[in-house]
Amino acid sequence: MTATKIRDGFNFLEGPVWDATTQTLLLSLMRDGTGPEGVQPSDVLRFTEPNTFETFIAGAGSNGLALSRDGGTLLAATHDQRSVSSFRLSDRTRGVVASSYQGRAFNSPNDLTVGADGTIYFTDPDFQRANRPDQMSGRTGVFRVKDGVVSLIDDTIRQPNGIVLSPDGRTLYVGGNGTGRVYKWPVNADGSVGPRADFASLTGSDGATTDCAGNLYQVSFNDGKVHVYAPSGVQLGTIAAGLNTTNVAFGGPDGQTMYITSGAPSRGGNTGNFGLYRVQLNVPGWPY
Repeated sequence: MTATKIRDGFNFLEGPVWDATTQTLLLSLMRDGTGPEGVQPSDVLRFTEPNTFETFIAGAGSNGLALSRDGGTLLAATHDQRSVSSFRLSDRTRGVVASSYQGRAFNSPNDLTVGADGTIYFTDPDFQRANRPDQMSGRTGVFRVKDGVVSLIDDTIRQPNGIVLSPDGRTLYVGGNGTGRVYKWPVNADGSVGPRADFASLTGSDGATTDCAGNLYQVSFNDGKVHVYAPSGVQLGTIAAGLNTTNVAFGGPDGQTMYITSGAPSRGGNTGNFGLYRVQLNVPGWPY
């Protein structure tokens, strides 16, 4: 199956998430690093079908995005402040969800997912740390934050990237971009997790999402495809969308439109050429 390009010409796209209230897609537009620290500026764009893009939050510093369960707050993995941030959709006011772990700055939070009880799970590779000092002793981690308290889930995965909960909230999936594995953890009633297990083998894993049947849609940056897995780990197929695919989200009025961000990274001077793609599937995403 192959997705259709909506529009390209963007330097680097990431983090699509569907806002059901406004029937629009929010996504991050990242530019090349600037200044002595080389941090990448990033805005949140809003896409309205069929082909309208506008800047929704300028200077958001965001990568991966998610919506709060009540739909009123945009949650963002924000590399500009090495944090997890919140943006109230009504007035775009920014707040801090997680700023550090045991007094140490994160590397560059990348992707996130939120549970029914408000627990936020996020990955912290070092892709956008740029020239800022490493405060994590060379480790890249998976964390959760509940009621303002940050807990470490795992700091032994090299470059953890995409992260998503199963529809029932009982399984957490994380793609190990630098390990060639996709992992899963059982999630306990209090939001903590049990022992890690291997789920699938995949090189270059990036963003991910699930559908209402619990199937996992795991992107590979390396091959430009969305790899679809049943909850058992059996691969069901792939969806192609150009090269260097970064992330994926379900949306549309019936929840059955899959949006994919993919393209060619910049070689300097904001020369990247990323596009937003869509493909119609026969199953809705989660939540629906």
